[in-house]
Amino acid sequence: MSDMVPSLPFPMHPKMHEDQTLAFTAKEDEEERRHIQKVQNAFQYYSLSAEDQRLLSKYRSHLDNVRSCIDCNQSVICEILRDRVLYPTSDGDTDIELDEAPDHVRHGDMDQAQSTLKLIARDWSAECAIEREQSYKPIIDSIEEYYKPSDYKLNEIKILVPGAGLGRLTYELACRGYACEGNEFSYFMLIASNFVLNLCDYENKHVLYPWVHQYVNNMRRADQVASVRFPDVCPVRNPPKGNIEMAAGDFLEVYKSPNAYNCVATCFFIDCANNVIDFVRTIYKILVPGGIWVNLGPLLYHYSDINGQNSIEPTYEDLIIIMESIGFDILSSRSGIRTKYAQNPQSMKQSEYQSLFWVCRKPPKDYMKAQQTSEARERDNKEPPDLIVNQSSDHDVDLETEVQPKQT
Repeated sequence: MSDMVPSLPFPMHPKMHEDQTLAFTAKEDEEERRHIQKVQNAFQYYSLSAEDQRLLSKYRSHLDNVRSCIDCNQSVICEILRDRVLYPTSDGDTDIELDEAPDHVRHGDMDQAQSTLKLIARDWSAECAIEREQSYKPIIDSIEEYYKPSDYKLNEIKILVPGAGLGRLTYELACRGYACEGNEFSYFMLIASNFVLNLCDYENKHVLYPWVHQYVNNMRRADQVASVRFPDVCPVRNPPKGNIEMAAGDFLEVYKSPNAYNCVATCFFIDCANNVIDFVRTIYKILVPGGIWVNLGPLLYHYSDINGQNSIEPTYEDLIIIMESIGFDILSSRSGIRTKYAQNPQSMKQSEYQSLFWVCRKPPKDYMKAQQTSEARERDNKEPPDLIVNQSSDHDVDLETEVQPKQT
């Protein structure tokens, strides 16, 4: 018994006990030796062979170019962060070195930073003008059709853009004369949009490589390192005719005052909710009687596959039931609107959504008064099919006077 290896709570490494190592070697069969040799070979030949490296000589030069592009992006990021407007520092922190990589950065945050660079290109580069037109033009056209410049004083038409992102839709609506307010929760977006809207002092000032982190589905090396310049329009030199504001915060927490906006414009936004019904209720509440909600986007439902997050994912036909049950009149709706989102135009993989588009209206004041009693009775006695819509005092609206057309 004296020759036995003492019992251990975990397997012993062979080098930790000489007798055990010898016994292991003596009993080792040919198959095990071949397996161990494969493991050793994998470690020994971790790098590519000389022949493979020769064949990839141009790709190696390309990777050097990729590194240079990433360094250029980092220079732009340093410019974005330099004024530190949204996060004032204490007295002793004004000279923080931005070129040093900070510790403890989450992988998810790095993905957000890379996505923000793509969204700068989407909103503020000439190269992504077609993508912007797909998403923004139907919204802008519908608002101008409803609130015609010939019929209204546009500076009195208050428009809210929740999920404003980098701010281009907000800016375009303000350029047409509307009083426009963007709302954004993500500080990635707020910091970048502040830079573009307030700190870029001429057009196409900065060079960005938005696709440099995309290593797959590249037809040519040049596609990965393609550059864009931004901003294609300089808001500092081309201030909008209407008022423009950006507000930080959670949409559901910030916007609780009833009858505050003539229009809510949402683009790729409503599926960012844990419970989309909360978004619909809030939009209805903050609109003035007769105000409109214009929406374009898919139903991706961002929280549907995230652990620890509650999420509901109603279909489009269910959303229509929800909107009408809450009180909206559907003025128009379309499906199958082909839209891309921050897509590399040269990638071999071209993803696009068959987006939804609708314009719906909170009923005018007179109509609401006439229908208030009968609709309340119907809601008390009949729920929408297959849906449970919770009723709360938050649904009550304070009916105020609609914005009247200007007198001609």
